Amino acid sequence: MTSETDQIISSSEWVDTNRAVVDRNIFSSREIYEEELKQIFARAWNFMCHESQIPEPGSFFMNYIGEDQVVAVRDKQNQIHVLLNSCPHRGNTICRADDGKVRAFLCPYHGWNFDLDGSLKGMPGIKDFYRNDIDKSKWGMARAAQVDSYKGFVFATLDPDAPPLDEYLGWVGRLGIDMIAMRGEIEVVDGIQKNRLQCNWKLAADNVFDWYHPRISHGSALEIGVIPEEVLSPDQQMVMLGNYGHAISGPSLTVEQMAEIDQVFGGDNPPEIQNYLDYQVAYRAKQEVKEQMGQAGVRNMGHPHVFPNFWIATVGSQIGLRIPKGPQETELWWFTIVQRDMPKKARKSLLDLCTHMFGPAGLLEQDDGENWSHSTRGAIGEVVRRRPLNYSMGHGKDQVQTDDSGQSWIETVINEHGQRWLYESWQAWMKAESWEELMREHPSPPQEGAV
Repeated sequence: MTSETDQIISSSEWVDTNRAVVDRNIFSSREIYEEELKQIFARAWNFMCHESQIPEPGSFFMNYIGEDQVVAVRDKQNQIHVLLNSCPHRGNTICRADDGKVRAFLCPYHGWNFDLDGSLKGMPGIKDFYRNDIDKSKWGMARAAQVDSYKGFVFATLDPDAPPLDEYLGWVGRLGIDMIAMRGEIEVVDGIQKNRLQCNWKLAADNVFDWYHPRISHGSALEIGVIPEEVLSPDQQMVMLGNYGHAISGPSLTVEQMAEIDQVFGGDNPPEIQNYLDYQVAYRAKQEVKEQMGQAGVRNMGHPHVFPNFWIATVGSQIGLRIPKGPQETELWWFTIVQRDMPKKARKSLLDLCTHMFGPAGLLEQDDGENWSHSTRGAIGEVVRRRPLNYSMGHGKDQVQTDDSGQSWIETVINEHGQRWLYESWQAWMKAESWEELMREHPSPPQEGAV
């Protein structure tokens, strides 16, 4: 006899919110993956780059929207465009470099050339071979439907019906980015760390909210004292849930701890920032930061995640992308961010931390990568995939708090609220046939009561 926990979830409900379980097939099915590319990545606002990476006309940065390769570039009027990196003549890849500066784009196959806004300028033989019989206005590089930025962070969507970026991010998405942007003038350090793992992109994304694993998975880092346990796996947690799947989850400051930070860094002559811990908290003592982030938001020290695949590490100095390369493969990108006026000693401390924590050489992500790969492998078997995964930690046990600012949050211990919200939102994206339906049918983040 099959037990309740062994029952495969209905094909129409991959995520059972009442039982807090998730169907393993969503981590291995090619059919589901192809739907994700269409239903999620082709419709969502996707992070492209930071404006500091494309500082002047002709500057470009290559990225992906799902499996569509795109190029973010500034034109001669300083406007940012996101172009699909495929020639309309034979589909050849036009731009071959990850980043750089150009005066125009030239396809290396037949020499079609394009302006910085993607418009077709010309091609060899337009008079002799084409007999001047081609409408260049119709054969430029395809452009993203919408491009916008929030405090220097550039996003693009391929869907013209998507809501404006500010509305898409909502207060939770904006707060997550504020955790970096409110520190002052920032820039991305040259060199994006990239590596591929044999894992499903969603498992790498849901780990953003997982503070349950560090004591086990990162035991070696704890043992050698790289990061103290109270920093790597704190029991005091805050969770904020936003529309469309955005969330922030992880450690928080108590009111008393926030008062201590105000006392040290909130005066007219705050001490010089010496290390990454100071960098992480000092800016929160500024009055304009408190007003922007809110009384609860300024105490949140968790991992922000902008759906579908953009997250910010706790220290607030790294951005991670989980770029899908198939149902069982993901490319991980790490951007390192610093303040332009950051003292050299603090900058070195921060860069050392970033190099040794995340990325292909990082102590933490090497451990995580093993877990994600084996969890993906555990979704492939014919029999084992019939048994759903348990996401029930804290389910129905915690209370939502609110204040006059409109923010809502959960203060609790280690939990799986963020993971459940990720998959509940993912299912809504997968079911909705249009942005109109998604905006109407997407579950609303809880504002009161048990969660």
